[in-house]
Amino acid sequence: MTAVAVIAHKGKSLDGGLPELRKALAQRGVHDPQWHEVEKSREAPEQVKLALKDGAEVIFAWGGDGMVQRCVDALSKSKASLAIVPAGTANLLAKNLGIPHHIGEAVNVGLSGKHRKFDVGHMNGERFAVMAGLGFDANVIRAADKHMKHVLGRMAYVWAATKNLRMDPFEARVRVDGSEFYRGPATLILFGNVGRAFAGLEIFEDAKADDGLLEVGVADAEGIMQWGKTIARKHVANSPFVHMTKARRVEVKLERKIRYEVDGSERTKQKLFNVEVEPAGISICVPANA
Repeated sequence: MTAVAVIAHKGKSLDGGLPELRKALAQRGVHDPQWHEVEKSREAPEQVKLALKDGAEVIFAWGGDGMVQRCVDALSKSKASLAIVPAGTANLLAKNLGIPHHIGEAVNVGLSGKHRKFDVGHMNGERFAVMAGLGFDANVIRAADKHMKHVLGRMAYVWAATKNLRMDPFEARVRVDGSEFYRGPATLILFGNVGRAFAGLEIFEDAKADDGLLEVGVADAEGIMQWGKTIARKHVANSPFVHMTKARRVEVKLERKIRYEVDGSERTKQKLFNVEVEPAGISICVPANA
């Protein structure tokens, strides 16, 4: 029998909640999993370490993208696999990997699905599995706070985006794998491991989470008109306000400190960013037909 642990964010809910998760695990033969509940996602890494120390082979993360990111950061390079029960608002990693938004089905994936190796990004000391960025998207995530997500759900991100279309650009220098890729004004610099972002927007259309590369996007769109023309395009990469490439390592220098985010969680402002890919850095349970 596989040794199972659960790392659960107490504040997140899905279907019948954590009692239903216990029941779903028991129905599939897991009667006494390691069980760790946390008040905040930043408390998860310590619990992941305890679970690994106690021999966990599959670790279920109950929560949103922030909770999953904390678990990815702690699990990376270990032999254990991550199973996701998407109990957050956006659940971007789960959606990109086809993990169902239902407790019983998510448990089935964790216990009977495939264990696949995926790349992770590493940015300023933290790992991410979906995307990390600075500028516009970080401001959107800040605006879509807990209250707005409670009131509007996923539409909170759309509301927050409209409130930040007029942000002032910042001067940026972006080096990709040792060569200068971009120098000039920017409103968004984004690093992606998968393609789909909030509100279902497909930003990196040919992204592959296991190709040993990160997607890199720089946008210099300003105001409602330019952002509107960019987002309305079928292929975002074709916008004159967007510059894209792929990379193993990226260095970013800004003229001033800018807010950034990691897998949908806000971080403090910085001027320098070092980003690199860790190929096959995490094992994740995905649907058997994925």
